[in-house]
Amino acid sequence: MAKIFTVHPDNPQIRRIEEIKSALSSGAVMLYPTDTVYAIGCDLNAKSAVERVRQIKQLANDKPLTFLCPSLSNVATYAFVSDTAYRIMKRLIPGPYTFLLPATKLVPRLAQNPKRKTTGIRVPNHPVCLALLTALGNPIISTSAHLPPDEVGDGIGANPESSLSQVELFDRLDNLVDVIVDTGEEPTYDVSTILDMTGDQPMITRQGLGWEAAAAWV
Repeated sequence: MAKIFTVHPDNPQIRRIEEIKSALSSGAVMLYPTDTVYAIGCDLNAKSAVERVRQIKQLANDKPLTFLCPSLSNVATYAFVSDTAYRIMKRLIPGPYTFLLPATKLVPRLAQNPKRKTTGIRVPNHPVCLALLTALGNPIISTSAHLPPDEVGDGIGANPESSLSQVELFDRLDNLVDVIVDTGEEPTYDVSTILDMTGDQPMITRQGLGWEAAAAWV
């Protein structure tokens, strides 16, 4: 059973953030809200926790994992950012955007595309996410909390994931994660916009929240 931490969505309590940070540093996997969807995540550098996230989501090792960074300068630590990419990202972050970028050696293999050596990075516009990132000092894995039907015991005819309330979502993941961050926010199912910044010309590969603003710069 997961431990639930009640955190204010706009002014996260320092003590709560420190408690969650300690759990993450010890290898915990958490369910937490972002500025897009609820996500399953952990400390990027906690190998066993990253492996658990993959198992929970039933993700193959060639499927890259997105992670959160607190700022653009921090992104440059984990990815090679061209001048063009920098200019676009500076206009869009923080916000609901995932940037596909060439990974540096600091990105664990478990979190990147092994063939392309790329990774997905976000700088979220969410006070709790940013507080956790600052406290932890490491990026945080961020993969949608939508689960395969078999993982939550649902069969054909089950309610779609998009209809889940916060209580239902917490209940489904209670035995799969160690920590649940409860800000009182109901789940939303609007995904981030994905921008591929690995080529000469940046491209939008998925239209999500804020894609019109991204299109204006791409």
